[in-house]
Amino acid sequence: MSEALAIRPGRDEDAARLIALMGGVWGEYDGIVFDVAAELPELYALATHLANRQGRLWVAERADGAIVGMVGMAPGEGGVELHKLYVAREARRSGLATRLLALVENEAKRRGAAFIELNTDTRFIEAHAFYERHGFTRQPGEWPLHDLSNSIEFRYRKELPAA
Repeated sequence: MSEALAIRPGRDEDAARLIALMGGVWGEYDGIVFDVAAELPELYALATHLANRQGRLWVAERADGAIVGMVGMAPGEGGVELHKLYVAREARRSGLATRLLALVENEAKRRGAAFIELNTDTRFIEAHAFYERHGFTRQPGEWPLHDLSNSIEFRYRKELPAA
């Protein structure tokens, strides 16, 4: 994908396009149920949801208005949690995910966070490799979500240098 992208703060008005992006990514995996109303209602106003937790949301938007990437973050105890890093298939391997991750890392450092943590479905093998290439370490254990997809998640963590 050689088209220029604008990375900007996400807005609640982006909801339909964010849902389409996540639904497309989740649709690449067998057995994942994407039921926004039942399990992901925060997607209807994700920017507000994260802002209410003192977090942020960014989106990558093409000139035609399509959102092809997203990432969010919210502070936790001593660190920040990365939320919903998704890149559309046609925008992968372009460096976009790395650019989005850098936004979270820079914001975490600006806030003096000691680490970044995230949860990821055990089925998202490519995402695991991406996070590991960027210095994240898988933590011991697995966490079943008891959701419609029978998801099990791994937790990843990246320590940040002291300010």
